[in-house]
Amino acid sequence: MRLRCAVLDDFQNVATEVADWSPLADEVDVVTFDTHFPDEDALAAALADVDIVVTLRERVAFPGSLITRLPRLKLIVASGMRNTVIDYAAAETHGVTVCGTSSSSTPPVELTWALLLGLARGIVEESGALRDNGPWQRTIGADLHGRRLGLLGLGKIGSQVARVGLAFGMRVSAWSQNLTEERADKAGAELAPSLRDLLATSDFVSVHLALGDRTRGLLGPAELALLKPTAYLINTSRAAIVDQDALLAALHEGRIAGAGVDVFDTEPLPADHPMRTAPRLLATPHLGYVSHANYTTYYGQAIEDIRAFLSGSPIRRLP
Repeated sequence: MRLRCAVLDDFQNVATEVADWSPLADEVDVVTFDTHFPDEDALAAALADVDIVVTLRERVAFPGSLITRLPRLKLIVASGMRNTVIDYAAAETHGVTVCGTSSSSTPPVELTWALLLGLARGIVEESGALRDNGPWQRTIGADLHGRRLGLLGLGKIGSQVARVGLAFGMRVSAWSQNLTEERADKAGAELAPSLRDLLATSDFVSVHLALGDRTRGLLGPAELALLKPTAYLINTSRAAIVDQDALLAALHEGRIAGAGVDVFDTEPLPADHPMRTAPRLLATPHLGYVSHANYTTYYGQAIEDIRAFLSGSPIRRLP
C-alpha cells in the first residue's frame, strides 16, 4: 500500500519546488497544506489517513493527545535538530519515529538586523510616506555607531548578531544565566553584571535565548520598565520570553522607542490581535528561519529522512 505524506504549513506553496521529491514517487504520495490548522481536532481530521508528516520548526505541536488520534502515523520529520513541541515519549509508545534536519542560524541573524535597522531609521514609515506623497523626512534616525547593543543570549545566533554590531561600531554587552566572561570575550562582547544592568544601559536589546522554565516571562513589566525611553527591543527568539501584555503597554504608553518582533503568542496571528495595531512596533510573521537556502535544506533533508526511514535505517533521529 502506498504511503501518504503531509507537508504542514507550506504557506508559500514552495515545498515541492525547492526540493526534488521524485525519489519518493514510487512509494509515497505527497500532499501539502498552505493554511494552518486552528486546533487539534482539525489537525487530527486532516491527518487521519497520513503515514508521514513533515513540519516546519515548532509551528505545529504534536502532544500525546494528538499522536494517539493518528493510528497510521509512522514518521514525523521536523526541520531543525531541536523541537520542544513534540511529545517524544508518546511518539515512542505509539511506534512513531521522529527525525530532524540541519538548519542554518544565519537567516534569523539577518532578520534581527533587518528589524533593528528598520526601527532605527524609520524605514517603513518613511517608505510609506514617500509612496503616498506624504511628508518629506518625517523621522530622525537613531544612530548605531557608539551605541550599546545588549544581547540576551550569546549562542550561535547571538554571537553572530554581536559580530555585526561590532562592525557597525557598537559597544556590545551580553547576558544570560550561564554566560561566562571568557565566552563573552570570545564574541567581542562585555559580560553584563546582571540582567538589570544590561536592560538599563542598552540602547538596543535583542533576545536570543532558548525558551525554557528559566526564560519564560523573563522580561516582565518590571524588567521592561528598566529600558530607556529611547531604547528599542528586538525579539526574533520566542514570544513567551517577553510578557506580551507588558510589551504592548510599554509601546502604547511610549515608555520605549519601539520594538521589532517576529514571534507571537499565537501563530498565525489572529486578525484582531492587538499586536497588529500596536504603535511603535515593526512586526514580521515569524520569518526568522524563512529563507530559500534554509527551505532547500529543510525539505531536501526531509526527503532524505523519509528515504532512510523507508529503507529501515532512520537518520537524524530526535531527540
